[in-house]
Amino acid sequence: MTDPSPVKPADLPHLISAYQPKPGVADELFDTSGAMRPVWRPLIDHLARLSPEEIDEHFARGKNYLRDAGVYFRQYSTTPTPERDWPLSPVPVIIDEAEWTEICQGLTQRADLLERVMADLYGAGDLIADGHLPAGLIARCADWLRPLVGIKPASGHYLHHLSFEISRNPDGSWFVLGDRTQAPSGAGFALENRRATTRIFNDLYPRANIHRLAGFFRSFRDAMDGLPGTRNRRTAILTPGPNNASYFEHTYIARYLGLLLLEGEDMIFRDGQVMVRTVEGLQPLGTIWRRVDSEYLDPLELREDSQLGTPGLITALRQGNLNMINALGSGVLEMRAMMAFLPKICESLTGERLKLPNIATWWCGQSAERAYVIKNAERMMIGGALDHELPLDIGATTAIGGEFRGSAQDSITKWIDNEGAFLVGQELVTLSTAPTYRDGQLAPHPMTVRVTAARTGDGWIFMPGGYARFGSSDDATALAMQRGGSVADVWVVGKSAVASETLLTTGEAHRVEPEALPSRAAENLYWLGRYVERAETAVRLLRAYHLRLAETGDPAEPRLSFLEEYMSAIGNDPDQLIPPGLLSVLDSAMACAGKVRDRFSIDGWAALQDLVKTVERMIQTVKRGDDCARAMGVLLRKISGFSGLVHENMYRFSGWRFLAFGRAIERADALASILAAFTDPDAPQGSNDVAIELGVSTMTHRRRYRGDANREAALDLLACDAVNPRSILFQLNEMVALAAELPNTVGEGRLTKISRTLLPLQSQFAVTEPTDLATEALFALRADLAKTSDLLYTEYLR
Repeated sequence: MTDPSPVKPADLPHLISAYQPKPGVADELFDTSGAMRPVWRPLIDHLARLSPEEIDEHFARGKNYLRDAGVYFRQYSTTPTPERDWPLSPVPVIIDEAEWTEICQGLTQRADLLERVMADLYGAGDLIADGHLPAGLIARCADWLRPLVGIKPASGHYLHHLSFEISRNPDGSWFVLGDRTQAPSGAGFALENRRATTRIFNDLYPRANIHRLAGFFRSFRDAMDGLPGTRNRRTAILTPGPNNASYFEHTYIARYLGLLLLEGEDMIFRDGQVMVRTVEGLQPLGTIWRRVDSEYLDPLELREDSQLGTPGLITALRQGNLNMINALGSGVLEMRAMMAFLPKICESLTGERLKLPNIATWWCGQSAERAYVIKNAERMMIGGALDHELPLDIGATTAIGGEFRGSAQDSITKWIDNEGAFLVGQELVTLSTAPTYRDGQLAPHPMTVRVTAARTGDGWIFMPGGYARFGSSDDATALAMQRGGSVADVWVVGKSAVASETLLTTGEAHRVEPEALPSRAAENLYWLGRYVERAETAVRLLRAYHLRLAETGDPAEPRLSFLEEYMSAIGNDPDQLIPPGLLSVLDSAMACAGKVRDRFSIDGWAALQDLVKTVERMIQTVKRGDDCARAMGVLLRKISGFSGLVHENMYRFSGWRFLAFGRAIERADALASILAAFTDPDAPQGSNDVAIELGVSTMTHRRRYRGDANREAALDLLACDAVNPRSILFQLNEMVALAAELPNTVGEGRLTKISRTLLPLQSQFAVTEPTDLATEALFALRADLAKTSDLLYTEYLR
């Protein structure tokens, strides 16, 4: 697929005829001689054959896929922030297979070096004793965790999953900008980048000899499964939760690899082991792939204010009963100052120089280095020694090229003299550029490549491409997506056809044991079912009110007054066209769905998002009466669409049962409340019609009954009818059946408390005549349903 003949800019089509790499800056499209790198030729030829309109159409495929798949990121925050569209740059970065192999060889050496440094920092301490690392620097680093000293990993290795940010020098060689050892992100997003670009270049990708990504994930999953102590134990991804910038990636990888997705509250330390709370009881964990920084993982021995971890977790590590990816305390390797010492440490430990050098770094806590940085400040970026950010990311106080960015000090010299132990100087780097598509042209923009590595039984393996970051302008500091940068796929291209890769270890799919359902996930599914049903009830009430308002035009009409009083009592005042109560319920539904996003389909999530966005738009446009009634009809159709996608397509594991139980108990409770109010003998004339309409049974009533609706007909149809899916008895039958299938329902020859509560209610409504069903019985049912909910929580959800 490659053409060895050199191609100069003058020979290129209009698409890149104006492409001008900066002098003295390495470029991915053109080599140092000014010729196009052969590995790019097929892509450029492919784009050159397309018209601008066709290019736009192809690129739109990627954006549409990412939007439909729900790929997003957030800004880092401790409070909920809006999801942002994934900023894909549609033109991939392309690297030749042979060059990629050299990169991986250099990074393998670096990964092994970082493992040895980590083992020493939490073991013998020879690097400090021999003067290779300053004791004061390590002690000041908040990521060096003293409680972890002396704890040897159960697997025998501290590091299992790493990423490296690299860029190209002006001479064409590569260098390392930063090491990610704490909880590296990007692997899941790389998969989505790849899925998007395969849609953009669906006619080029299959024949372009591009290395696939699935094999990397298969090998790492198999490596995790093979760690010591994992037999009959679960492997989980530990996430900080939905507010994290990379939460989508956490849910995506959990779903892709079939791993549990847990938060700290899902786990408990018991009998020397970390256990996950599931609806079937406590189950031991064998491996945690953490996406939470170390200091938050055990409030007993680390940050006592943390709510993200599990008390006792370090004890489990100390006893060798848990594998951790990566070992706690590995964030110490990320601090900027570490790069000042790694080159010499490498020579001391291995007798070799770093094959891939890192950015030149000087720690200002040493007199000679401090003087050098002061003298050469105009050629450096000076910032926090203990910071984790890349040299591209500007901290609160940073000096670049001799000038302060952010908050300024009196002078650079005085600043370094006073705070040298907390500062590093790093060589001002010139990032390489690669093509991005803007305004119908390809133009060079600064970029870095993120390389992801995983430890297997055969050593380190590397994801073949997948993730590059671009600046939004010529400013290299704009690479972070929160500041307007973008990302691109990375293609590693060979000279011959590459093997097709899948997640399967063998050629055939095989069943695995159903995964455990964490109690927190079950709780969120249960309340998701309740909240969506509660939202539907609120919408039906609003529609019923505004239909009658459109008919009479008189809000004081008795039925309308009665409806308004009932709705206001449950937080849905119809005078507010989109009441706060409805908005609150939908927000709660979104929050629950967000915490179990790995457990239902992308279409279901998209349908729920669409529902919420539709409500938000209606706030500004809907009017009273007929217009609001029609708007509520739109919402009902969208709610039904979400319910159908989730309830009908979700596999009937335990998770679905809790979701369905929540819907059934909420529907039964709402029906009991509506019937108690609207079939009461003192309710205004026409209230029985309202009850039947709210119970979505108007057409059935017309078929089965002659004459106007009365109390007996409404109760018969909505309370005691076993085949009406909108009746109380139907919901009780559903709950009895679901309760019999919940975990731990067989044993000791007795029914569970939940079944013992539901069966008398089922019998009562099955045998009671509608004429004998008093309003008090409906209130009593609501109390029994609340008791059932409490029992469900006590048994499974706490």
